[in-house]
Amino acid sequence: MPRSIRHHTMAATALALAVTLASAAPVGATDLRHPTPATAHTHITAAYELPGDRVYPEGIAAAPRTGELYVGSYTNGTIYRITPRHRTAEVFLPAGTDGRHTANGLKVDGAGRLWVTDSTAGVAVYDIRSRRLLARFDVPGDSASFVNDVTIAPDGSAYLTDSVRTVVYRVTPGELARTAAGDRRGTLTTRFDLSGTVGPHPAGTFTLNGIVADPSGRYLLTPDMTGGDLFRIDLASGTARRVTLHGGDMRHADGLELRHGTLWAAHNTTNTITRWHLTDDGRTARMERRVTDEALQIPTTLVRQNGRTLVVRSQFDKGGPMGPGTPETPFTVAAVRGI
Repeated sequence: MPRSIRHHTMAATALALAVTLASAAPVGATDLRHPTPATAHTHITAAYELPGDRVYPEGIAAAPRTGELYVGSYTNGTIYRITPRHRTAEVFLPAGTDGRHTANGLKVDGAGRLWVTDSTAGVAVYDIRSRRLLARFDVPGDSASFVNDVTIAPDGSAYLTDSVRTVVYRVTPGELARTAAGDRRGTLTTRFDLSGTVGPHPAGTFTLNGIVADPSGRYLLTPDMTGGDLFRIDLASGTARRVTLHGGDMRHADGLELRHGTLWAAHNTTNTITRWHLTDDGRTARMERRVTDEALQIPTTLVRQNGRTLVVRSQFDKGGPMGPGTPETPFTVAAVRGI
């Protein structure tokens, strides 16, 4: 990979995140050992534990065939697996596997492959059954980048956001197959450039973050976490337009989840989860519910499973990339009911 990408440091990442954090409401400590009612109808409880005292988890993915969950460590790249009926996760891929030292967005596709974005480099694709690396795709060029999150469209193509370059990369099934059959090393291709669409933002802050694909294959949704807009990218025409939002915005929005016309967003530094009703064409969204609670502990992303909303509690502000301090251990994935 290019030298400038290889030497992208945690310090640079922390600086960018700190700028984002500075505009957020202050976050306090909370006791994770007890359920915390956010409202009369919302409860936040620890659902799963992640072993280790420096985990700082960021991404989560559900495997639709097996019901397993996969969680990635932002600080060292460890991938954890949570199997049904087990509360404590196991190490699935150790820190440093295949040269990865961080893990951001995670997604399991329909063929049982785990996609792991590495903010410093690109994305790695693993076979879940064998844990074998199938392919890696590196960021092109030498300019600064931050590969953040990934989603899989109905045609099997993977789309990835870059929070610094304000672009969306694509890996098609054909590209994956050719790369896996060859030397297993490819280069990400920019499919959509939103730099001329997203509004101006302060230097050092992130733009595009989470990303989801419409189940019908018509469009993608991704937020500008600094400006607060949500963008709809038409997959056929490539046109990106702002979604009309009613009742709130997407400031500090990180991971997204889309199910049956309902969109969930994790707003990291404000300790907030929002739920939105999305029109069928994806052009308008109305906020139905907002939960803000310190027990969310800087939620970075979320996934829906068995009627529950499972939220990653990163604790980035407690000795992680967002500030000094000591995290509460074990790190956990929370179940949020009522959102």
